Amino acid sequence: APAGAAMRTEISTAAAFVTRLLRAAGGIGEEQLRCFRECLQEALREHYKHHWFPLVPSKGSGYRCIRINHKMDPLVGKAAGMIGLSHERLFQLLPSELTLWVDPFEVSYRIGEDGSICVLYESPQPGGKTTKPLESRTSCKEEWRIGRSSPSKNYNMMTVSS
Repeated sequence: APAGAAMRTEISTAAAFVTRLLRAAGGIGEEQLRCFRECLQEALREHYKHHWFPLVPSKGSGYRCIRINHKMDPLVGKAAGMIGLSHERLFQLLPSELTLWVDPFEVSYRIGEDGSICVLYESPQPGGKTTKPLESRTSCKEEWRIGRSSPSKNYNMMTVSS
């Protein structure tokens, strides 16, 4: 299958999650939210097109990582601009520290620098390989974790309703 088809679930999971955060903040109409979600999916698809490696899921993870800290993630900012939301408004609506990893077979996020990583979507990798243990992940998850004294204690599973 072309990468686009392969990435569909991961991308729609990620876009739906950010949309859900915006909806929870309130004050944005459903029509705008729907448009935001579609714009974000499109932006992610375009951005990830040549950076999706199902055989090496962690490869390119840093490139695909969606991050909001003191600056707005450009892809989220672009989708928000399509529905007339300024970066300032986005910073008010979304968590001030959000990291979202969109990798083949797994979408996870963390809110806050020391928050625990929660999995939004996980699917077994083809070939029956079980998911790698957390320690062996060298992706952008690792970089942010280096030098932190408090290890993430709980690893919450969150189910996603589309």
